[in-house]
Amino acid sequence: MATVDLKAVIEGLLLVADGPLRPDRIALILEIEVGQAKILLQELQEDYAHSSRGFALQLVDGGFQFRTRPEHAEWIRRFRKSRPFRFSRAALETLAIVAYRQPVTRAEIDYLRGVDSGGVVRTLLDKRLIRILGKKDIPGKPLIYGTSREFLELFGLRDLTGLPTLKEFNDLPPDMLTEMEMPAEEQISWEDDSL
Repeated sequence: MATVDLKAVIEGLLLVADGPLRPDRIALILEIEVGQAKILLQELQEDYAHSSRGFALQLVDGGFQFRTRPEHAEWIRRFRKSRPFRFSRAALETLAIVAYRQPVTRAEIDYLRGVDSGGVVRTLLDKRLIRILGKKDIPGKPLIYGTSREFLELFGLRDLTGLPTLKEFNDLPPDMLTEMEMPAEEQISWEDDSL
């Protein structure tokens, strides 16, 4: 198959994929080498970067995904009629602990927060912002948690190295720590501090 045709097929795959599509998966589907899939994805990424389209091909969590351009965010927000939502302090603390300390057990989260976090952990699992990574090899075999692909997508991160350092985090304005924009159809209610 010609390179142009392969690129077109990759574009189609990216459009129907539920999330970021990894080069090895594309290679498997197209029956090509992973290296060739990476080259084709890089070429597509460059094509979209130099075009005046409203979207770009971005690397997210080790896979590629079409994403709208940041400079069009205002119009996207208007279209999706987004409104701000707030993470409860408990949810934000728990999510930060999982993000920075993963893999982490619920007991470790409870210890760091100083309170029971069972409800918050369940809610974050339900919202698919964290996931169960396995069991820790200690007596009782407690579950260990880590962030999910949805976490990376929600916060616009390529991978966990994109998390702000403690200094960068402390330099953020206070309102940015609790308020984010999210489309109405994807709203999550975090107002209840009992979460």
